[in-house]
Amino acid sequence: MQNESNLSRRNLLGAAAVTAGAAAIGTSALLGSPAQAGGPGHGGHGRLSRVPRDQISVQLYTLRNQLAIDLDASLAELARIGYRRVEHAGFVGRTAAEFKAALNRAGLRATSGHVGIPQPFNAATWEAALADAAIVGNKYIVHPYFGTTSTGAPIRDSSVWKAFAKDLNKAGALARKHGLSFGYHNHHNEFARQDGGKLTGFDVLTRETDPGLVHLEVDLFWAYRGAADPVDLIGRNRGRIRQVHVKDLAPSGTFADPGDGFIDFARIFEHSHEAGLVEYIVERDDAGSPPRTPADALSTAQVGFRFLDTLRF
Repeated sequence: MQNESNLSRRNLLGAAAVTAGAAAIGTSALLGSPAQAGGPGHGGHGRLSRVPRDQISVQLYTLRNQLAIDLDASLAELARIGYRRVEHAGFVGRTAAEFKAALNRAGLRATSGHVGIPQPFNAATWEAALADAAIVGNKYIVHPYFGTTSTGAPIRDSSVWKAFAKDLNKAGALARKHGLSFGYHNHHNEFARQDGGKLTGFDVLTRETDPGLVHLEVDLFWAYRGAADPVDLIGRNRGRIRQVHVKDLAPSGTFADPGDGFIDFARIFEHSHEAGLVEYIVERDDAGSPPRTPADALSTAQVGFRFLDTLRF
């Protein structure tokens, strides 16, 4: 997801990358294993857990084409489906106040928003973004994208990641002063090996950022595309993964509606408490893009909500 200035990065899905990513992940890690009663998600009492309905959200990047056609009707349909919260990616050509008014008319809250921190970092510019977040009513503000060179290749120099981590800490400190929790959203670039060694960009970011200032919003699709098992990421970042993007992986290696692809979400969500999860955010990057129609994104939103609302683990 991510702000509209970064739409072009959605063209990263090359067939060769898909093949390489799937091979690196491995079938067993991708599909996972069935949830067992009494496992981590059940408190040892044999009772199945579920995603709390009031923690289900949708990333509005999923509906960007449909929102541009009819913002009010689209938001009203999300409320009808059952959503009470959303994560925005820009304000659909409105001011923060106008966007907030549209949310209010639909009975929705934008608890989270994707806003890129300025590069090079500029405190005044970031303060303006935080002011907008306050107007909209965000609780979380998340940086949506990093990790490629000017040619589009993954960054493989750890010093670049370390420098960016310092900026994330600065942004997180200012966000906290405004009563906001600042997070970082991954793609697959973060899992490239750095300096010819074993350390990944994600390793550098999580080590160099202050957990009290920067939480993690793990995009489960992109983690798998980067050959990273989300359960392993949870184990290494306990209590720090507050949000996830619930995005599924189709057999073709592209996107699928949640529950229609290969990702075993139940296996991951068995570790929700360990992760620190408080938001499960439905997303599909191509939900309303050709050959699909803009309105198809509303179908994806409905499928995603029902999947999370009925999932047991």
